[in-house]
Amino acid sequence: MVVVNTAELILTGARVVTPGGVAQPGWVRVSAGKIAAVGDGAVPQGPAIELSGRWLVPGFVDIHCHGGGGGSFTSLEPEQTETAVAHHRAHGTTTMLASLVSAPVPELVKQIATLAELTADGLLAGVHLEGPFLSHARCGAHAPEALRAPEADDVRQLLDAGRGAVRMVTLAPELPGSRDAVRQLVDGGAIAAVGHTDAVADQVLEAVDAGATVATHLFNGMRPLHHREPGPVGALLDDERVSVELICDLVHLHPTVARLAATHAGTDRTILVTDAISATGAGDGTYELGALPVTVVDGEPRLADGSLAGSTLTMDAAFRNLVRSCGLSVPAAVAATSTNPARRLGLADVGEIRPGAEANMVVLGDDLDLQGVMHGGRWLTQPS
Repeated sequence: MVVVNTAELILTGARVVTPGGVAQPGWVRVSAGKIAAVGDGAVPQGPAIELSGRWLVPGFVDIHCHGGGGGSFTSLEPEQTETAVAHHRAHGTTTMLASLVSAPVPELVKQIATLAELTADGLLAGVHLEGPFLSHARCGAHAPEALRAPEADDVRQLLDAGRGAVRMVTLAPELPGSRDAVRQLVDGGAIAAVGHTDAVADQVLEAVDAGATVATHLFNGMRPLHHREPGPVGALLDDERVSVELICDLVHLHPTVARLAATHAGTDRTILVTDAISATGAGDGTYELGALPVTVVDGEPRLADGSLAGSTLTMDAAFRNLVRSCGLSVPAAVAATSTNPARRLGLADVGEIRPGAEANMVVLGDDLDLQGVMHGGRWLTQPS
């Protein structure tokens, strides 16, 4: 990865997606790692790069990712986390949570403590615990023996291990103690998410009433929608208090399903995630997700029983899929890949191209292919 210093720079002639719309042609002035100004009129004087009508969008924000480039966030080796983050940054994800899979609480405490240090260093935006408080009936790629109902002491240990770095925890609301756990998580500064659940709609709504605000990869790992029992899918998708994650790799969700969900949730509640594992960008072969062996064939990670086990998706591909295969607009894709996840995490300085924000931006071509990535005002990949 080539990093080019950019103390002061003006990006000109782009289709700039801003909170107020698309500036076309627009310009962005970068100074000292921040976005100093944005406009669509006369271009300020200074060193400039002409983008010739290409799209300029905010850096992507991924709140559900297990690894990439051969590196896994479950490892206690910081180098593996650095490898995974570098791989996803090269694909435009400039802000991310590190997701962990279900494991015994003492093991999770060690993993969280390692990732908390990297969060404090600014490499990560925090940690997402996908488990261990999940349903056996909908465990997916989680070791069944690691699953358990939430108890207050376990929740406290996990939050304490992160020292503020645990930003989101996924749980199944039908488990005993789940409603109290939701309140404990929210009081502890974490997002409570609903996922890997066999709950009926009323149980899900109890969790939302208690403070749950995210649907972990909607449709996947949960009781399916039924016309007489909407279950988690219907309850979460229809509740204005909930942001819904979608894995838009066109494998986990058919394009029609992704389009229906994103259209119903709207541009304020849809969040694209990768759910990527260490195999992302590392090729087909055999890998591990937590304690489970995963085989990747043609880019699809599966367990021995054929169940999907995460993905090999990157956010630039998810962005393209949402627009080109699902029919949503580029501004809607920007909201789903940048603005909405940043807002849900409470991050005020990323997710938008506006004055004062971090200079995290992605350059996309006419067909939405990745052509440039800027992180903190520095080019990781400079557009030609």
